[in-house]
Amino acid sequence: MRRWNGWGEEGVVYPVPAAARAFLEAQFGPGTPPRDVDLGEAVAGIPASRLPEHPLVTTDPVERLRHCAGQSLGDWINLRGGTVPSFPDGVAYPLTEGDVRDILRYAEAVGAVVIPYGGGTSVVGHLSAPPGDRPVLTVDMRRMNGLVRLDRRDHLATFQAGVRGPELEAALRAEGFTLGHFPQSFEYSTLGGWVATRSVGQFSLGYGRIERLFVGGEVETPTGTLHLPVFPASGAGPDLREFILGSEGRMGIITLATVRVTPLPERESIHAAFFPGQEQGIAAVRDLARSSIPLVMLRLSLAEETTATLALAGHGRAVDLLDRYLALRGAGEGKSMLLYGACGSPKDVRRALGQATKIIKEHQGIPVGSMLGRIWYKNRFRAPYLRNTLWEMGYALDTLETATTWSRVSETIEAVERALRRGLEEIDERVYVFTHLSHVYPHGSSVYTTYLYRIAREPRETLRRWRVLKKAASEAIVRCGGTITHQHGVGLDHLPYLESEKSPRGIEMLRSVCRALDPRQMMNPGKLFR
Repeated sequence: MRRWNGWGEEGVVYPVPAAARAFLEAQFGPGTPPRDVDLGEAVAGIPASRLPEHPLVTTDPVERLRHCAGQSLGDWINLRGGTVPSFPDGVAYPLTEGDVRDILRYAEAVGAVVIPYGGGTSVVGHLSAPPGDRPVLTVDMRRMNGLVRLDRRDHLATFQAGVRGPELEAALRAEGFTLGHFPQSFEYSTLGGWVATRSVGQFSLGYGRIERLFVGGEVETPTGTLHLPVFPASGAGPDLREFILGSEGRMGIITLATVRVTPLPERESIHAAFFPGQEQGIAAVRDLARSSIPLVMLRLSLAEETTATLALAGHGRAVDLLDRYLALRGAGEGKSMLLYGACGSPKDVRRALGQATKIIKEHQGIPVGSMLGRIWYKNRFRAPYLRNTLWEMGYALDTLETATTWSRVSETIEAVERALRRGLEEIDERVYVFTHLSHVYPHGSSVYTTYLYRIAREPRETLRRWRVLKKAASEAIVRCGGTITHQHGVGLDHLPYLESEKSPRGIEMLRSVCRALDPRQMMNPGKLFR
């Protein structure tokens, strides 16, 4: 059973070793485990539904609770504290494109607003029900999860948009293909959600972001069906796919998505290397991003994240030996860890990793083989479960991210981390912050920052702390000229900062497209822009 107020399955636990607990207490002091409301208490606070009956819609309070929020820290605090401000009035479960059209007609007839729902993994407030007099209908797409067709000659696959990551990959791998799109939310997020939020997978360096993989499909809008035909390329005006990519449900519900697929690689291999400091690591990653080496991923953990990663591993004998070896090679305190990987034939993988290792050594990097890469690969989708464990210990964990040009990467990292570390000084609470670069480009990189702080006794104070930190970091990103979001989308949490990136005229362009497809503003109002 999936958790209603946290990440993943109820029976899956991410253990924190004793040494890691000691590390956390040294950073913050002892945590105070919160008193979370239970499922019965949460359901008791849900008001009666305002929707009339419909055969595809349930108004069951538990289903409405399970669809009232995503996975942002703000969502968690409200769910666990029993302070969710509003709930959907019902949840629809379509099976076909015709069902989606029927649901939209029903919503229009009863004056409801519509929130498209994929896997429920949003971390920026995409799924929150807006307050007001209009009833709210959430449309859960996960029963529309089939492979419609696979064209082996064209290397194209069309899926219903509610297909989750594991279902999608299982269907493709049975035919010898892969999409190669593996966001950390892979186990629960859906293809339609990836498109609607411009998702990025862990192997994006090789396979590309979702905008490279998404080549066409269908969208059901309040004014009718929008067909996005598939071409290898077209010069026929602006590309309509770009209006749907990142649209966050404002323009309609994606029902079918055609994507580029790739034959399964014979081999995947992830290696690790360490650098004496972060600047050597950043320089190496920049050169690797500009090379023609066919790598699928580069992930550079800066000094604090490297320390935290090793601490959470429990400082076993193997980690101690690795620390001693690296210290002898000149990578002691302040070292940064790089994971780099390649896919393909065994020969091509060896060649790519060998070429990458040469550049790494030119920047004082110390290759250490594939053991750490195998550990990362095995646990790459388990990391979000750590949030559950830390919460129960009394610590809140959140992430935020941006992307900027190489000339601004170090400045942006410093500004965001400084804003977070100072964020709770007025109440004498420490914030622990660390960063990695996980997606790189020839002209710049993503900057992905994780931060932890102690949970307060009252949910409202924990929420206030989160809002203070989120605002401080977001303002630092904007000051430094970074995008307000590299991969998480806009939703509610990033909405105040979008205009600085798009400009007032750009926001009005987006509004005009929404008015053309959704003149009554039914679709996910208040998200992306007001």
